[in-house]
Amino acid sequence: MITLALSKGRILDETLPLLSASGIDVDPAVLRSRKLILPTGSPDLQLIIVRASDVPTYVQYGAADLGVAGKDVLIEHGGEGLYQPIDLRIAQCRMCVATARSFDYARSVRRGARLRVATKYVTVARDHFAAKGVHVDLIKLYGSMELAPLVGLADAIVDIVSTGSTLKANDLVEVEEIMPISSRLVVNQASLKTRHAQLAPLLASLQRTVESVSAAGATS
Repeated sequence: MITLALSKGRILDETLPLLSASGIDVDPAVLRSRKLILPTGSPDLQLIIVRASDVPTYVQYGAADLGVAGKDVLIEHGGEGLYQPIDLRIAQCRMCVATARSFDYARSVRRGARLRVATKYVTVARDHFAAKGVHVDLIKLYGSMELAPLVGLADAIVDIVSTGSTLKANDLVEVEEIMPISSRLVVNQASLKTRHAQLAPLLASLQRTVESVSAAGATS
């Protein structure tokens, strides 16, 4: 049995059509249940539902053979013990720096000011500001990131942005894009060797599906 780790929400919703296009369907009734181990239309594949940040860990330690995780999550995890063969090009968004509209970020950077930055993406933020030569104090938060600049906890935040509507609603603005983000298929390295005959057809099918969807998008 092959085990695929997914997180509920956008990644699950956008992975299911890729699986379906690869001949693997999941009963909607099963998806509505509270079960964390879900069967699929393939007797050789099951899904496990975990937190997004835990997907790489489940795959790294072999509790799952495969997983789907955002590039942001994989950078924070470090990618140890993981093979990343396919950019699925789903759950696309961007990692950016945002501040209160009234904060002059560009001027502060030019002056060499030391900034307080709130984020849950500490590795990404540290690497980004180090590369720019900007001195920062990082404050790790796990949610409600937009609140930090509004109450004086931080000068800026580093966070994932999709539509930008939450920033706008809280009178924040993007001041810098760090990187585009999409979700990757990750594979346990040991599983890839010991279960290659089972995994290879699924990997090939998903790769074809992604390329087909991308080609269709390019011509539409």
